[in-house]
Amino acid sequence: MIFVRMCLVLLALSSFSLGAQTIKESYAFAVIGEPKYAINFNHFDYVNPAAPKGGTITLSSIGTFDNFNRYALRGNPGVRTESLYDALFTTSDDEPGSYYPLIAESARYADDYSWVEVSMNPQARFHDGTPITARDVEFTFHKFMTEGVPQFRLVYKGTTVKAIAPLTVRFELAKPGKEDMLSLFSLPVMPEKFWRDHKLSDPLSTPPLASGPYRITDWRLGQYIVYSREKNYWGANLPVNRGRWNFDTLRYDYYLDDNVAFEAFKAGAFDLRNESSAKNWATRYIGKNFASGYIVKEAQKNEAAQDTRWLAFNIQRPVFADRQVREAISMAFDFEWMNKALFYNAYSRPASYFQNTEYAARHYPNAEELTLLAPMKKDLPPEVFTTIYQPPVSNGDGANRQNLLKAGDLLTHAGWVLKDQQRVNEKTGQPLRFELLVASGGNNQWVLPFQRNLKRLGVDMSIRQVDNSQLLSRLRKRDYDMMPSLWRATPWPSSDLQISWSSEYINSTYNAPGVASPVVDSLINQIIQVKGDEKKLLPLGRALDRVLTWNFYMLPMWYMAEDHVAYWDKFSHPPIRPLYASGFDNWWYDVNKAAKLPDARR
Repeated sequence: MIFVRMCLVLLALSSFSLGAQTIKESYAFAVIGEPKYAINFNHFDYVNPAAPKGGTITLSSIGTFDNFNRYALRGNPGVRTESLYDALFTTSDDEPGSYYPLIAESARYADDYSWVEVSMNPQARFHDGTPITARDVEFTFHKFMTEGVPQFRLVYKGTTVKAIAPLTVRFELAKPGKEDMLSLFSLPVMPEKFWRDHKLSDPLSTPPLASGPYRITDWRLGQYIVYSREKNYWGANLPVNRGRWNFDTLRYDYYLDDNVAFEAFKAGAFDLRNESSAKNWATRYIGKNFASGYIVKEAQKNEAAQDTRWLAFNIQRPVFADRQVREAISMAFDFEWMNKALFYNAYSRPASYFQNTEYAARHYPNAEELTLLAPMKKDLPPEVFTTIYQPPVSNGDGANRQNLLKAGDLLTHAGWVLKDQQRVNEKTGQPLRFELLVASGGNNQWVLPFQRNLKRLGVDMSIRQVDNSQLLSRLRKRDYDMMPSLWRATPWPSSDLQISWSSEYINSTYNAPGVASPVVDSLINQIIQVKGDEKKLLPLGRALDRVLTWNFYMLPMWYMAEDHVAYWDKFSHPPIRPLYASGFDNWWYDVNKAAKLPDARR
């Protein structure tokens, strides 16, 4: 084994010419820079490699589910179903964009990333004991291309995947690029023997044959799912898995209402809760079980790129086609008062789609950014060039007077005049009204104050609460005026931005506002062309950030600078928390702590 690894190191450092291409080989990859962990690493730094296996943890999920196929185009998938399958490579949680072998062992590739050949681990198995082969990888790719979401087909149109040996698969990319190649590395490898008889676009009412560290062993649709650790999991001792996946059983119980779930947690019905409500965290985590130390509260600070919450305007609806209207509506959202009155000042407000990164446009545009933006000046708001974007700020007294006055002027300028205390279109007489779509059972105490401020402007916002299944269905159909949208942490400008913003992907559910902008398309295409080049990505990322924020495609709500987690004191976790994840998959059941709890809670 040592000899093989040494050979691999030498191959990674060497290359040879074949025509105009240079062929390289490596065990690990990074989108930007180099991977943190060397070829002979034993485990990730943020795990305890000696963590004991065993025990059960019960968790909660809000809403319902009717489907075990995460990739179906209809239905509501069960929690954690995205983790049923292993991929060729997996990522680490303490660095952005690095990939390490899982099913794969190494990869041989062209230096222009036009093709790559992946050698696979002969020990890799599905849960029925059958080997995972290159044919399964080939089959999976074609399954996603023919039955998966349309954005996948757009990204990989013209790309071919072929099993050239039982354990070697070759990818030939139609558009050479490092990021697109690495994204294929993270594609779940699905068993042909099961999926050839099922459509990827259809929901599954029973669990599929899988390959990951856990398999589904019990369930009741809409009520609960039980995952059991695969005792003969083929990859348990790989460096990327050592110290992880320690619980024997993970049970997820579904609740229709978050308040009911919270009371169930305090009573011991489940073991761990991630708290998203700052008010709950400040006022409701009290009682004898907290005072006695039976339940532990932890606030974990986040300093990396953050998930941020926004309200997406459906700009394909006529009511939100005008940027001035979107800006005016944004001014009615009184974050400062809400944060003080409702959230105990626990939230921060996002001002960027690259929050907490160097790609956030937090200064005036420099020469490089102006060079990028100048050719598109006629299609851009003037503020892109002259003003640093900042969400409107109130004095927090609840009146929000100055912002509402500015909003009123904007609406009047946009042709929405005030008549009998109602905003109407000065040409048609049509009132300015729209519907806010939110999930039922969530923490929606911010909705009514927002509605009241809009009413003061003469704007009629109705509120529609639906369950998670309906919310997902209407999102897919773009059947909404406005709805909450979670913007996932974006550590650097990547090709994934095209799925969220490019007009080519307008039917993608990730493009919640329905943006179709030549300017946005141009900047994202340039980002794709310089993938991995830190120097060139910096002005491109900041320029794109300016364009997105000043067009008011979404209204910034908030993000948590800390993660709030509470749990019954029968678990332990490593002292190091990974920078880019919660680290939950590294926890373990602690029998010594559990022995101190009441019998019913162990």
